[in-house]
Amino acid sequence: MATTAEALSRGPPFPARLPADANFWLSYVAVIWLAVLAGFGPELAGHITRNEAPYPIAVHVHAVVTLSWLGLLTSQILLIRRREVGLHRRWGTAGAFLAVGVVIVGLWAALAVEGRALATPRARPQFLAIEWSNIIEFAGLAGAAILARHHASSHKRLMLLATLSLTPAAFNRALGKPFIHPLLGTGVWETWVQIFAATAVMVIGIGLYDWLTRRRVHPVWAFGALWIVGGQVTASWLYYNPAWKAVATAILRAY
Repeated sequence: MATTAEALSRGPPFPARLPADANFWLSYVAVIWLAVLAGFGPELAGHITRNEAPYPIAVHVHAVVTLSWLGLLTSQILLIRRREVGLHRRWGTAGAFLAVGVVIVGLWAALAVEGRALATPRARPQFLAIEWSNIIEFAGLAGAAILARHHASSHKRLMLLATLSLTPAAFNRALGKPFIHPLLGTGVWETWVQIFAATAVMVIGIGLYDWLTRRRVHPVWAFGALWIVGGQVTASWLYYNPAWKAVATAILRAY
């Protein structure tokens, strides 16, 4: 993805940095943090006050690893703001290993949660498509970001897109369940709106920012946006596909 986009970027150089960029990237990360706190904070508090059964250990590990990724991204943006490029690059090495952890633990957590619910009235094996789509999107974008680490304009967009691909659960809890779900029924497109639309708006915002500040969009953003939205739509379709439900059930029983 990154190599193709760089090839398509030949011509007038795409400005890697503009004065407004630092605040833009930091504001995006701040919105993600707010979504995480608003989406998972009340749910965690309610889980504790209702004295419900503990979450599987995979969920706790997933939370730690994912928050570590978001913390790393935040620190990387702050380091660039302070022009600490050398330290930013050294932290990037740790980020590559952490990205692998995000993928492995994300797949594991989805299996643990849906596997525990399989023999209960809350069973929804087909929801693996939704959960795993986020991880697959992240893996592709984070891997492309690592390959494009020497191309600042591509690297930063891929990193932010990779992080956004992990946010549907947070936005769904913060906005979808209390505000959007009651307005919509069931179906592929309704599910996409309920779970993924807020993340898609954030993705579109990056392209809009580039258009407003540079009068063109970066090819990496275009590829990344298609990768994310394509994965989201595919997952929403699989959620209602009987064949996928059978496959997901078999996967969970084997787990």
